Amino acid sequence: MSAALPSTLLDAALRGVAIALLLLLALVLGRDRPRLPAARASVALTLGLCVQVIGSTPLFEALVPRLWQAPLVAVSVGNAVLFWVFVQALFHDDFALRPLHVAAWVAVAALAAFNCAVVAGSASVLAPISMGLQRAVPLVFAVLAALAAASHWREDLVERRRRLRVFIVVTGIGYSLGMLAVRLASPHGRLSGLSATVDVAMLLAIVAVVAWRMVRLAGSDLFPAAGVPAAMPVVVLEDAPPPEALPSPDPEPDPAEDRLAESLQHAMAVDRAYRSEDLSIASLATRLSAPEYRLRRLINQRLGHRNFNAFVNGFRLAEAMAALADPGKRDLPVLTIALTAGFQSIGPFNRAFKAATGLTPTEFRRQKLAES
Repeated sequence: MSAALPSTLLDAALRGVAIALLLLLALVLGRDRPRLPAARASVALTLGLCVQVIGSTPLFEALVPRLWQAPLVAVSVGNAVLFWVFVQALFHDDFALRPLHVAAWVAVAALAAFNCAVVAGSASVLAPISMGLQRAVPLVFAVLAALAAASHWREDLVERRRRLRVFIVVTGIGYSLGMLAVRLASPHGRLSGLSATVDVAMLLAIVAVVAWRMVRLAGSDLFPAAGVPAAMPVVVLEDAPPPEALPSPDPEPDPAEDRLAESLQHAMAVDRAYRSEDLSIASLATRLSAPEYRLRRLINQRLGHRNFNAFVNGFRLAEAMAALADPGKRDLPVLTIALTAGFQSIGPFNRAFKAATGLTPTEFRRQKLAES
């Protein structure tokens, strides 16, 4: 009994600190951008982890009836879904919560609650199937989170946010899979005293690093700043004169950066590099003979863009708008205009156009031609 007391006190202390840090993160994340979907997803995950820290306490699992544990187990298993949603929100500034996300969380939470309250410890023929599905949840959503991170990581132009995202995704996936393996190897899926303490210690270490790094991040580095538009692209059409060089807001301009800004403006506005379907930050940097990190910094800090695809689509939309407003191109199909501007299909073009103007391309054309 006396030997177990220090370990119990250590476990309780670690859980207390973890919960305090998670609540602090929830406060920080939700304070500045309470209406932003990314902030809401972050707050939901941190609060879900608080429930997980409480519900995975060895004494709680051993002494509290399973029926009472069911809600906490439901939230804990549902955190795998929340982590997937959280990663998508982190990597997409225009992320929006969809019915699919809610349905996935409800299905997983209901399955976990049912298993805890009814199936666990029973001789039901459904037990192997039901419990197997629950054990697959962390693996499935860890893979989905990794795919979401890998497919959009390079588009992020905010360097410090990119590094934080990589840490969160790698450690989050590693923690999820590691603890899944430990639970699979434990009797009845319960953690022993030592493994439970290691579990909360690992979670605390991850949360502590994230909290420390987020304190050093400006709010606009992590989430989009409300009401601050990025620089509007200018596209040279037909025989128009070339655009002026991009202005530098720095009191002491960097000549090398000025040259890169002029080259970028010429490549995008005059040479129309944005028309290339496979244009990436790496290929554009190669085209400009510039290091990728310098091009990222220029587009982010000087032009105000946080996402490379959004930057490129700005030029594509500018060309499409000019073509749709041109009376001489009134008979040109919208699809042709979209493909010429660099969009790969009509669907993404229509969505981007509606988001930028509030009108469909056809409505925009009709309005502009009527004004002319």
